[in-house]
Amino acid sequence: MKAIVWTKYGPPDVLQLKEIEKPTPKDNEVLIRIYATTVSAGDCEMRRMKTALKYRYLMRMYVGLIRPKRITILGTELAGEIESVGKDVKLFRKGDQVFAATGFVSIGTCAEYICLPEEPEEGVVAIKPVNMTYEEATAVPVGGLEALFYTRQGNIQSGYKVLINGAGGTVGTFAIQFAKYFGAEVTGVDSTMKLDMLRSIGADHVIDYTQEDFTEIGETYDFILDIASKSSFSGSIRSLKQNGRYLIVNYRLSQKVRGRRISKKSSKKVIFKSAHLKIEDFLFLKELIEAGKIKSVIDRCFPLEQTAEAHRYVETGDKKGNVVITMQHNNSTMHI
Repeated sequence: MKAIVWTKYGPPDVLQLKEIEKPTPKDNEVLIRIYATTVSAGDCEMRRMKTALKYRYLMRMYVGLIRPKRITILGTELAGEIESVGKDVKLFRKGDQVFAATGFVSIGTCAEYICLPEEPEEGVVAIKPVNMTYEEATAVPVGGLEALFYTRQGNIQSGYKVLINGAGGTVGTFAIQFAKYFGAEVTGVDSTMKLDMLRSIGADHVIDYTQEDFTEIGETYDFILDIASKSSFSGSIRSLKQNGRYLIVNYRLSQKVRGRRISKKSSKKVIFKSAHLKIEDFLFLKELIEAGKIKSVIDRCFPLEQTAEAHRYVETGDKKGNVVITMQHNNSTMHI
């Protein structure tokens, strides 16, 4: 099978198209023929091994100190078709159209095939929404589940004012839609080129961070979800209403110390929690998609052979929503 092999840490050119052996499922695994996967900012960080400092040493110890060894294919999301199942598999059968997030241990979706447990310890696998293409479905699992987790932390009530900083990326585009689903008045913050897209998926207000700093315009919010994690900490706290909540996705240790102090001494709460992928949330997300409440935003599609180019594009910071990789054997490929 064809796969994009991660040969060393570094720029996109370290990703090479190679022919490797097709995997065989274990008794509790399914073999999935992948039709589409994604390239995320997280994939690019991992490729360079420029992840958050608090994780970088552990990541290198697991993946490979000098170069990738334990994990040699990147990618954590997929949509495809089950080609075969192990003898103990009960939840799926050959021909099922599925979408999935692999979790960290099973990373490797930039390939034509992958084997996953039918019930992964870290990831999730489910039947694909009937109203989505493979390209649309592959963009859902990680961003959709993280956005659902983060917006739930805001305890959003109808009429709440919610601000999402970094609203134009994978997680942000889903977070806008969830906040609207929960009844909020939503402000999305991102760059000039993404503002029309933010409006199109439900943002009531948009702020161009290249022109304005949301912490300095005098508005206050019931919940601030800081995905970009680049705004002023003090300014963000000032921008909270009484009893407001502030969640920083990629926080620094100093922010955690200050946040705990603020949470103890005032009605404002600073939240530091990491998202977990749960199958019950995945099925709930699927229901919302099939009901027309949530959709994925696709910026561009690249063929598998151009995965390195897709990484370059993601690293520009210009992507709107998601960047998708399609396989040659996917006959329904979108042209974006």
